[in-house]
Amino acid sequence: MLHTISAFDRLGEENAFAVLARATALAHQGRDIVNLGIGQPDFKTPQHIVEAAIKALRDGHHGYTPANGLLATREAVVRRTLTTTGVEVSPEAVMILPGGKPTMFAAILMFGEPGAEILYPDPGFPIYRSMIEFTGAAPIPVPMREENGFAFSAQETLALITPKTRLLILNSPANPTGGVTPRAEIEKLVKGLEAHPDVAILSDEIYDVMTYDGETHCSLLNFPEIRDRLIVLNGWSKTWAMTGWRMGWSIWPNGDTGAHLYDKVRKLAVNCWSCVNAPSQYAGIAAIDGPQDDVDKMMRAFDRRRKVVVEGLNALPGVSCITPKGAFYAFPNVSKTGWKAKKLASALLEDAGVALIGGPDFGILGEGYVRLSYANSEENILRALERIKTFLAK
Repeated sequence: MLHTISAFDRLGEENAFAVLARATALAHQGRDIVNLGIGQPDFKTPQHIVEAAIKALRDGHHGYTPANGLLATREAVVRRTLTTTGVEVSPEAVMILPGGKPTMFAAILMFGEPGAEILYPDPGFPIYRSMIEFTGAAPIPVPMREENGFAFSAQETLALITPKTRLLILNSPANPTGGVTPRAEIEKLVKGLEAHPDVAILSDEIYDVMTYDGETHCSLLNFPEIRDRLIVLNGWSKTWAMTGWRMGWSIWPNGDTGAHLYDKVRKLAVNCWSCVNAPSQYAGIAAIDGPQDDVDKMMRAFDRRRKVVVEGLNALPGVSCITPKGAFYAFPNVSKTGWKAKKLASALLEDAGVALIGGPDFGILGEGYVRLSYANSEENILRALERIKTFLAK
């Protein structure tokens, strides 16, 4: 028997990929499966972005790139950040990474160890808790409550901070709930964090452009009082339908603290993924600097689908769903169906041909809910809702 370290026994999963694998296997058996489980836009990457990668390959950009990313890519992120937040950041604070998860991995690895506490949203993206447990730190759930629109409460969050707290993870617009935390609540949190100067903040803003009903995303970059301990996670996957390109960025703290942390993540890159491939980075530049018509078209489609999903879910027996204000997820309450959430999700896949994710896969507070992604066609969404209705009526 080979003995691995115990930390690997604490690693969790992102069950959306397990559901995707099972749905794919059923489809290969001839089953008609509607997949509303995976958080992946059903739109193709815009053509001008694809062409930029092809041109980069033809121009001979085949070699290693700097561990922190090409300067041109980092400068593109600087321009995009100024446009979306009004905040000017230095390219020396920007890190280009192979997707969004490496930023979570790096930040949690930096601050997590036995005896430390890390606060994370619950229900929330499952990799937060998985990585916290991997480091040996104690995962402290910050409740995302339905009655609060699945936004975090500043008061409740601040009350969870102890002398052991090293890192606070925030996510708005949020996966899996679609919740958007209002600026006023963020301002309360930032004000309260003045009493906790040793707590770092990781703000996952990967869904920043995906808001509806007049809501606007409030980036934590807009608060200079926490800038020296703020890490912002973002990337290309959702906004430009580039999930398979593995392109993410993060913005690290400024000042002496920032240089210290930035060098640590750069060294982690050198020791782990080396660098992000050049063609994808040129595609990323084209995504930021090129026309945004396809992004706008996708967002209009998501908004239409969101309304169809919410109306359809609220017409199902035993199901209720508040209207998500961001991302491309609905998080309906299924507690009155008589089913446990994961068992319901499993039965819907196996018996009704609809792939969803059970709420407990997103945290201990996820029981009673399922996640449904409306990053699928309106036709498929309507088919799925009809199948769920038939199943629940049995």
